[in-house]
Amino acid sequence: MDIRTCEVGVASSHASDPVEAFAQITRRIDPDHLAGAVMFCSHRYDREALARAARGWAMERFAMIGCTSSGELTEAGYDEDSISLIGFPADSFHMVSHRFDDLAHFDAGAARAAVRDLVARAEVGSASLGDKVNHAALFLVDGLSHSEELLAMTVQDALGEIPLVGGSSGDGLMFKETGIYSDGAFHAAGAVVAILSTTRPLHVFRRQHYKPGAVKMVVTEADAGARRVTEINAEPAAREYLRLASSIHGGIDPTRPDMALFAACPPMVRAGGDYHVRAVQSANADGSLTFYCAIDEGIVLTLGEPVDQLESLNATMAEIRAAVGEIDHIIAFDCVLNRINAERRQLGRPISEIYRRHGVMGFNTYGEQFHALHVNQTFSGLAIGR
Repeated sequence: MDIRTCEVGVASSHASDPVEAFAQITRRIDPDHLAGAVMFCSHRYDREALARAARGWAMERFAMIGCTSSGELTEAGYDEDSISLIGFPADSFHMVSHRFDDLAHFDAGAARAAVRDLVARAEVGSASLGDKVNHAALFLVDGLSHSEELLAMTVQDALGEIPLVGGSSGDGLMFKETGIYSDGAFHAAGAVVAILSTTRPLHVFRRQHYKPGAVKMVVTEADAGARRVTEINAEPAAREYLRLASSIHGGIDPTRPDMALFAACPPMVRAGGDYHVRAVQSANADGSLTFYCAIDEGIVLTLGEPVDQLESLNATMAEIRAAVGEIDHIIAFDCVLNRINAERRQLGRPISEIYRRHGVMGFNTYGEQFHALHVNQTFSGLAIGR
């Protein structure tokens, strides 16, 4: 049997012409033998041209989903201006998907019904694979929709015991428009969930490279709908956050907020007995802060401190091996702020080597979804065993 029909197929391309990019991908992955595929792409591609090329490659033979990114994870590790593609061989996988449109008017009841129908389709369609079939849900959502919390809770509730993991699409760091790929086209303000079924071991995971520090602050004024905080400790939000961050992180200029600072010193909130990052997206001209996730008045935030990122990643890989045995590939959703912090600390190359060695493919996100949670600054994903 051709190796491409029995292993998870992975390929990437830096070709600026989408037709040439998919010609290069075809040299690594034969679409005739796939049950499904996932594509992550640079926001710089012309989306209509890329959608045409992807549509021609899949030819409606299988479900294919994807999104635009803030950086890709390819066979080389951290990458950019590229397409990263994962293909699932039909001899051991089954994949079905459903897209949600117009997230501003999201109907939770209709969404639950659609996802339950998707679960039923996955169970029936994958029955021929074998007696013991494992399922996991891959979830991609517009990273500028401000809808991730509601969608993740709704979809995970309807999935039941099937675990959900995914990421929020990006557009570099432009924060203008991202795209979700589904049914042969890119869609704005949308989301897609795909149930991947296989007889192989599956394991969803989440790892955070930060721990809570000693400095706390309280959100005293916020616009929850816009994810914008105007006051912290009854002071202008950006100024107070920067003051506190500079007090514990040497070398930080409190007058110059940037992504490196937000990545190095993320606010964290305690929920469900654990701490989760509530990452800052931008400091605004009016002195407010915009966040990547839900935020509201009265929340107590703790400034986070980075742990050893290499040690954290190696521990994650050890846990994955313990769960699935030999790793085939890992579909990863890695927050763009993790990448910014790693490159600032000159860790991009050793992290890329860890990713390369363990078959990590994926993209840099505007946030991650894990079970019913929308989280920030994590390395999350789905590990597939051989």
